[in-house]
Amino acid sequence: MDYPEEIVLDLKAKKSLNIHKILNVYISLYLYLKTIDMSFSERTNTVRWIIISLCFLIISLILWNTYTFFQIFKNEERLKMNLFVNAQITIVNADENTDVELPLQIINNNTSIPAVVILYDKVVSSKNVPDEILNDKKKRDALLKTLKRENEPITFEYATGKYQTLYYGNSALLNKLKYYPIALLLIVFLCIALIYNFYKSTKMATQNKLWAGMAKETAHQIGTPLSSLIGWVEILKTEEIDHSITTEIEKDIERLQTITDRFSKIGSVPVLEVHDIVAETLNSYEYLQSRFSKQVAFSYKAPQEPVFSLINPILHSWTIENLVKNAIDAMKGKGSLDLQIEQDSQHVKINIKDSGTGIHKKQFKTIFEPGYTTKKRGWGLGLSLTKRIVEEYHDGKIKVLNSEIGKGTTFQISLNKKVQ
Repeated sequence: MDYPEEIVLDLKAKKSLNIHKILNVYISLYLYLKTIDMSFSERTNTVRWIIISLCFLIISLILWNTYTFFQIFKNEERLKMNLFVNAQITIVNADENTDVELPLQIINNNTSIPAVVILYDKVVSSKNVPDEILNDKKKRDALLKTLKRENEPITFEYATGKYQTLYYGNSALLNKLKYYPIALLLIVFLCIALIYNFYKSTKMATQNKLWAGMAKETAHQIGTPLSSLIGWVEILKTEEIDHSITTEIEKDIERLQTITDRFSKIGSVPVLEVHDIVAETLNSYEYLQSRFSKQVAFSYKAPQEPVFSLINPILHSWTIENLVKNAIDAMKGKGSLDLQIEQDSQHVKINIKDSGTGIHKKQFKTIFEPGYTTKKRGWGLGLSLTKRIVEEYHDGKIKVLNSEIGKGTTFQISLNKKVQ
């Protein structure tokens, strides 16, 4: 039956309008997401740099004050040791009329600073140093080297033409103060790491909410014109038109329903079930194989027996589709595409290898970030969604297994096996 031209035009106009509505909503949501993310990033970047600058300023002030206190205590201890030397001289030169009470008090009050008085390589006196060290020449020499590194020895004339040398070290308090900046820096770095982790988690949570909202709204917007299209197909079936036309339209509608289902699952927690990963992967792979140019040579290798894993079939199909389309884009629609499924005792691994342009090693992780793309068209969401599906929903891992510029790339998905 031939329809009047105005009805045909009206149908085409409605279909075109519905598609444009879907695209406009999707684009608007994406631009909104990017605007929110950019404004959020700009504000947080400014705040971040202010916080980092303040942290460095505070650390610098604390380190400077610590160094100042250290030098003050060090100078005070040297003054104490000069008094110790004077007391030592007084005692050495004392006679029966000399009052040695104060010199002895000065020497005895030194309970924290290790000190050794040497004359001609022999110990004349010592303070706060164990006898076992003084009696062992090797240990004593090692101690003297350590004391010399800590403080400049004091050489003094205890009698005319006769000299002794005082070696002294830092007190326990001064040694603790010396290591205080290191402990402080560790605490500061720990705080910075916690702040960064909190910032990153907050940003990821915000992005996840926006992603979920965008996905749900997209699924909702697609569902409205989709229901209308299903109704139009039912009307067309009642008319005398070529059955193959409605069949092809139904295939497109089914495809739109699959896309709607995918977005609705991205926006909520999907239901995971135990499925044969080999069968599910090959079904998606063969479906894509039949719809691409013969210039792409498809091949695959998989175990003959079923390999089970906990997945959502619709989202898993989306994962394979994204990786296959990404590979074909990298080959510019011409080359070889190989899929291999391997397994070990705990995991099943899906390798998708292409003969495309390849990826630089520094981009192995960057390509999974939202917005990253090397194509003139597209928003760079495919691999980001793929990573989300594999790692967040299927509790697996996805990575660039290897890549060589001009020769191709291999992506690997690793999923946990489920024993039946």
